[in-house]
Amino acid sequence: MNQDTTDTKSWWQYGHVWLIIAGPAVVVVAGFITLVIAIRIPDPVVAEDYYRRGLDINKTLAAEKDLQLMPAMQARNHVVTPRSALPPSVTPAKTP
Repeated sequence: MNQDTTDTKSWWQYGHVWLIIAGPAVVVVAGFITLVIAIRIPDPVVAEDYYRRGLDINKTLAAEKDLQLMPAMQARNHVVTPRSALPPSVTPAKTP
């Protein structure tokens, strides 16, 4: 019951070898495809005045926020206004 048969197939004739080689090969091919895409379609250059544009955007956003808070700010300021600063038509009558 001895089996003295030796397997004499070459390494490339085994399917699992190609399965193992396929993973890294796909990654290498994908890397070259990415390289070709990066060379053919470069990213746009950042604008020369990017800092000024950013400051303008921040000013615009701050102005919009101030407009949203204006009713609340007016109410808050009205509450803390001293009585002497109010016009006479608004001053409450003194009770004796």
